[in-house]
Amino acid sequence: MTIRLPRIIVAGLSGDSGKTAVSLSVLRALKNRGLTVATFKKGPDYIDSAWLSAVGGSPCRNLDTYMVHRSKVRDRFFATANSSNVALVEGNRGVYDGKDAVGTHSTAELAKLLDTPVILVVNVTKTTRTVAALVDGCIRFDQDVKFAGVILNKVAGERHKSILTASIEKYCGIPVLGALPKLGADAALIPGRHLGLVTPSEFVDNDKLGDKLTRIADSYLDVDAILDIANSAPGVEIESSDKTSPVNSHVTIGCFKDSVFTFYYPENLEALRAAGGELVEISSLEDKSLPNIDGLYIGGGFPETHADRLSNNQSLMNSVKMYVEEGLPVYAECGGLIYLCRSLRWNDNVYPMAGVFDLNLEIMKKPAGHGYTLCEIDGESVFYEAGEEVKGHEFHYSCPVEGSTIPPTCADVKTGVGAGARRDGLVYKSVFASYMHIHADGNPKWAGAFVKAASAYRSRIVSDTASSNGAAESDGLAGGSEDSNDSGLGKEAAGISLSPC
Repeated sequence: MTIRLPRIIVAGLSGDSGKTAVSLSVLRALKNRGLTVATFKKGPDYIDSAWLSAVGGSPCRNLDTYMVHRSKVRDRFFATANSSNVALVEGNRGVYDGKDAVGTHSTAELAKLLDTPVILVVNVTKTTRTVAALVDGCIRFDQDVKFAGVILNKVAGERHKSILTASIEKYCGIPVLGALPKLGADAALIPGRHLGLVTPSEFVDNDKLGDKLTRIADSYLDVDAILDIANSAPGVEIESSDKTSPVNSHVTIGCFKDSVFTFYYPENLEALRAAGGELVEISSLEDKSLPNIDGLYIGGGFPETHADRLSNNQSLMNSVKMYVEEGLPVYAECGGLIYLCRSLRWNDNVYPMAGVFDLNLEIMKKPAGHGYTLCEIDGESVFYEAGEEVKGHEFHYSCPVEGSTIPPTCADVKTGVGAGARRDGLVYKSVFASYMHIHADGNPKWAGAFVKAASAYRSRIVSDTASSNGAAESDGLAGGSEDSNDSGLGKEAAGISLSPC
């Protein structure tokens, strides 16, 4: 069927061009007009996505043609956005920057895949007419990319803005849709740190941020023209989506969700629910023990910035370790791997972690691993089959302390860094811990394997409970007294729990 979906991509000439500030300001302006906006982030990014989610009021989804097949990316985009008034996609890095010299997986390639007009954000610090040459070069570089306008960032004043605007509109034939001034360090919208911006869960000025974004949009952006460009996007043919019946939950999967662990793709959580998992949120900082669960998912985040509070909650760490010894399936990504190791060294301090793996980690001053990953599973794991190739991405400053022996692993790193020595996927009992983040749309077997492992664990616990119950009954009968048998059995049964806790 043919649908018409107003949509734009906000791209840049480079990283730090101002895409996020512009995207959030446009998003806020559209929301202020009463429009429903579906938001997306190009590439494997959690933090920008979290900010788009926070400002937009609904989950932002990532569009990545390396981790997920192109056709699935396209289907996910239109299926998700079709019920909205407009779709807003924030690009990443430079518009033509991709995995290789031909720009594979770039924002430009995504724009062509989605047949979506592009608005280019340009940092114009210490330059004027040259910006027109750069914009013109982008337009000519691939004429299948539909550049529809330019937004200037870090403009020095009205004269600077005037020369830039006249040059671009004369030589490039596309309009200037806005000009943001230099805001200064004190006026920065969102503070940053070593992995980029802080996350919304740690930001204290959310109300003020909304007001700032509104002022930026009202004062410096031509929102009407931007909306006209979104409305100019052509209709597209999509397949009618078949609505599948929801799967009844039959296992419970715990998920660390708090200010420490925030890096989860919405599709991963949705895939677990669709496979039959009921998700229960757990705070790594406040909860003292795990609830009755059949599996545990620990995503990425910033354990180093919360290391003191995490290590002070040894009660939960001991609970996790006890569950692991009982065979609980645990899937951990990056920050989750750190949590399960023996210790973490950061800023000359050493913080004890859960100790599931006999491995000490340290935070480096530069990234230890950054980029796309490809691993081949060559060992046993309840989550993956031997021979399976798994695509993902990594961005971590931590690595094993020099001289460390890496615990047993099940993944051969073909692309990326992993835990070191071309290995990743630490395994112990039913635990899989990796520096690699995956996207469920690109790994369709993952959720089913997770739920299957959780179901097997649950069945074993139920079986063990039944065996214990039967043993208690036999002991009562061997004691001889019918009265004592009834009384003893009742008390035993009342104390039985399906949880190893």
